[in-house]
Amino acid sequence: QVQLVESGGGLVQPGGSLRLSCAASGYPFRFYGLTWYRQAAGKERELVAQISVRDTTTYADSVKGRFTISRDNDRNTAYLQMKYLRPEDTALYYCARGFGSTDYRGQGTQVTVSS
Repeated sequence: QVQLVESGGGLVQPGGSLRLSCAASGYPFRFYGLTWYRQAAGKERELVAQISVRDTTTYADSVKGRFTISRDNDRNTAYLQMKYLRPEDTALYYCARGFGSTDYRGQGTQVTVSS
């Protein structure tokens, strides 16, 4: 069955960096896009970044220049490199299969940015 498992979250100080991973299984990873979302407590879900099968990427305006999405088709894994983190980046981050529209998603990994 399709599975997406995120890892790499944690507590980081403002200005710090984290790299999130999304390990996919149960489907041909290289033939699907991949999207990272986040949801902060009491807020709506936000699309953070997405990458297509041809490595076309898009980002939310709030993370442009700070976050980078990438994929490794040999490892069936997508990444979200996050730099210059801010307290407002605190959220549950999760990955989902697809680009533009998504279906399966993982359970998420918590990112907390605080001093």
